Amino acid sequence: MSIEATSDPVRKGALAGLIAAFVDQGHPPQYAQVMATSIIFQTDLDLRNAQIASLLNWLKQENENIYTSALSVVETTREEFERRVQQG
Repeated sequence: MSIEATSDPVRKGALAGLIAAFVDQGHPPQYAQVMATSIIFQTDLDLRNAQIASLLNWLKQENENIYTSALSVVETTREEFERRVQQG
């Protein structure tokens, strides 16, 4: 988990609560931690995707003149990321 995530008290509490819940369900602590971290990470990704979608929607409605440029930036970022992932 990133430094940002581990220094956030809300995330720390959520992580601890999820780990405890998974351990209570009978999962070994080391697996419970991985499972909980994965859930928090996925939730964070979902939040960031929602934020980008909301921002793009707002730009389309309120600032259409820069909406196309913003879409281009988002697409370029995606392409660069995919290229880095493919390169390893």
